[in-house]
Parts: sequence; structure tokens; C-alpha cells
Amino acid sequence: MYMNLFDKLFPIHRSITGDGVRKTLSILDELVPIKQYEYPTGMECFDWTIPKEWNIKEAYIKDSRGKTILDIKDHNLHLVGYSVPVWGTFSKQQLMRHLHTLPDMPLAIPYVTSYYKENWGFCVQHDRLGEFTDDEYEVVIDTSMEPGSLTIGEGFIQGETDQEILFSTYVCHPSMAVNELSGPIVQTFIYQYLLEQENLKYSYRFLYVPETIGSIAYLSQHGEKLKENVAAGYVVTCVGHGESFTYKKSKRGDTLADKAALHVLHKTAASSKILEWSPFGSDERQYCSQAFNLPVGSLMKTMYGDYPEYHTSLDNRELISEKAMKEAVDTYISIIQTIEANETYKSTHIHCEPKLDKRGLYPSVGGTRGAKEKDEVSMITNLLAFSDGNHDLIDIANKINKLAPELNETALLLTEKDLLRKCDPLPVEAMKAIVGQIG
Repeated sequence: MYMNLFDKLFPIHRSITGDGVRKTLSILDELVPIKQYEYPTGMECFDWTIPKEWNIKEAYIKDSRGKTILDIKDHNLHLVGYSVPVWGTFSKQQLMRHLHTLPDMPLAIPYVTSYYKENWGFCVQHDRLGEFTDDEYEVVIDTSMEPGSLTIGEGFIQGETDQEILFSTYVCHPSMAVNELSGPIVQTFIYQYLLEQENLKYSYRFLYVPETIGSIAYLSQHGEKLKENVAAGYVVTCVGHGESFTYKKSKRGDTLADKAALHVLHKTAASSKILEWSPFGSDERQYCSQAFNLPVGSLMKTMYGDYPEYHTSLDNRELISEKAMKEAVDTYISIIQTIEANETYKSTHIHCEPKLDKRGLYPSVGGTRGAKEKDEVSMITNLLAFSDGNHDLIDIANKINKLAPELNETALLLTEKDLLRKCDPLPVEAMKAIVGQIG
């Protein structure tokens, strides 16, 4: 399932603009509804401008005997992204100035781009430089760079409230597995899961953007609305490789997104690495920028920069794992279930303990109890003790080593019995003031 989708998407030549992005979004649209929106060349997005649209037909290098030395038909990474059109004969010395290799990784093709400065070039395995023995070479780069647009994909599920959970991933890297395709694939299956759910409390927004310029363009048009509505969000990237998880917090560090992710990882992940926010990374840099400071973190497996194949041709089908992607989907779903279940309650009976047996909530006969009965009583008594309007279900679940959704049914039962009442969500500043009160 995951790898079938991967095989459809991997050969497509994607960049920050162009038909490759549209084709990718159209394939994903076969699984989940994704609308495509176009942002025209020249549109100003804060300090940035949408560039010309770039598309590619072919690109190759031939030696003096007409033998093809490099061809993007063999690998998309052979061409520097956004290379301008070139037709001509070049000396070896001239060509070498436009060839990129990785001497420390001689079997890897590097990923190189030149989005915002006109240039051209090819990328090749360092071990293949010995093949360039002729004095002259024919170079053909049949690309177009013309006024057009940048394409963004968006999906949306309306919940009971306008408060929403944002998921964002990027679709702009050609033929890379973990760093590119794991994100859109995992996000699409999260989206698919949510389409099958009923009575969702939150609304859900799914963005498929060219990295950096795409999120900046979207924020330039919709950032203020996101500030009003986004309760939690995640950038989905690098979720296709590795045994453990890495979670990068939002810039605020104590948002609902962070609480839910850390809660789930603490309960379900054998090991995980927790990182504070930094301006190095993916589109959380834009979502968490000072003007917006959205509650957006990023749950990854092995993150960008932490594996040697990053940004090379070795980030391929052999590296990515269906198992890793499924674990990421399952963990994100557990986070969603936690967010959906999470509420803050206040006990209505605060003068000592309420008498539970007369409400059918406590055994009328004392003595030894089974594990299930003990567990039920523990959830009831802890919910009543700690539901003071300041601690939500995640806080209480952390205290008694449960997942928050496990407390939800009991909390609803206690609400029916008029022992708990639901509170309005706490403001962010109030939540900051109580962090750490429950271990």
C-alpha cells in the first residue's frame, strides 16, 4: 500500500514549481481530496517573490563520439534544479565548473538547486569523474523558465468546531525517498484515516507545499486566519527510516501539539529524541516565525541531516521502509486521538470525597478487587482529585501512566453523574503557569 504509492511518485521530477508538483498532487488526489491552488509568478510574499515556473523536457551530456555520459532519464538528480536552458559545446574545463560531486560520498549523486539565481549544472557520482576524458562535450538542457505559478495542494475536513489541527508536508524534491516522499505518503494516510472518522471535535487542514516558498506563500494569504484557528499543528517529514522517533517542539514549547506528542511518545515509543525548536529545519521555521508563532511541531523518525544519505541519490527505495511509515502513521493517529479526547474538567464535589457507591461508581462490598476493577476505581478517583480546572486529561493521564483517550470514557461518565463539568480551554499563558505541577 505505502510502497505502491511510493513507486508511482518516485520517478516524477518535482521542483518548487512546475508540472511535477501538479502531477504528484493529482496522484494523491486519487486517495484523498486535494484542491490545487496557483500562486502567480511575481506575487510578493513578505520578503519573497514567487519565481518563474520551471519545467524540464530533457537534459544530457554527450562526449565527442556522441556517447551519452549523463542523462536525467537515468536519475532526476543528475540535473541541478532550476537549470536554465543550454544547448552547446563546452570544453572539459568549462564543463567541470558546472559538475557537482561529493568526494566524501563517491557513489552518491548530490542534490543541488539554484532556485533564485540563474545557473545551470549537472550532478554526478564522484567516482565517475574518470569517465570525462574528452576535450569537448555536447550539453543539452531543454528546460523552460517562464511566467507561470507555484502550486499548493490543500485538503480540509470540517469538525464540530472551527478550531483546527494543521498538517503540512512538502512536495518539491525530485527522487528522494525519506526526505521527500515519506512525508506526503504518511500525511495522505493520516488524512485518509480522518476521512473515515465521525464526530470529529476539531477541523483538520492538510497542506502539500513546495518547501519554504510554499509555506511562506500560504502564510502571506492565510496566516492571520491560521493564527485564529490553529490549536495544534505538525510538519510531516522524514518519517520513512529508523527505529526511533525524533520530536521537534514548537517555538513556544508547551503547546497542545507538544503536550500531545510528548505524552504519546512517553507512553508508546521505546526510545525518542526530543529537540527544542530552532530555525534549522523544515516549514516549522515559517509557521513558528515571530509574526505567527503557531503551535506547530514536527514528529519525525530519523530527521533531516541525521543520516548520511540525506540530500543524495542514496536516499532511495532501499532506505525507506513501509514499516517505519506505518509506525509514523499510527503514532500520529494516536496523537490525534489524544488531542480529540483531551478536555479540562472541574470537580463539582470538592468538600472531601464524594460517595461513589450511591452513584454506582464504587463497589458496595469491600475486600480484594480484580485488576480491571482497581483500574476503573483508580481512574475515577484520580480524575476527581486532579480535575481542578487547571489540569487537562493529558496532565492526569501522565500522572497515572495512562494514555489520555483511556480516561475519556470515565470522564464522560463522571460528567453524566454531575461529578465533573467541562471547562473552557485554558489560555496559553495560563497553561504555561501550571506546567510541571503534575509529574
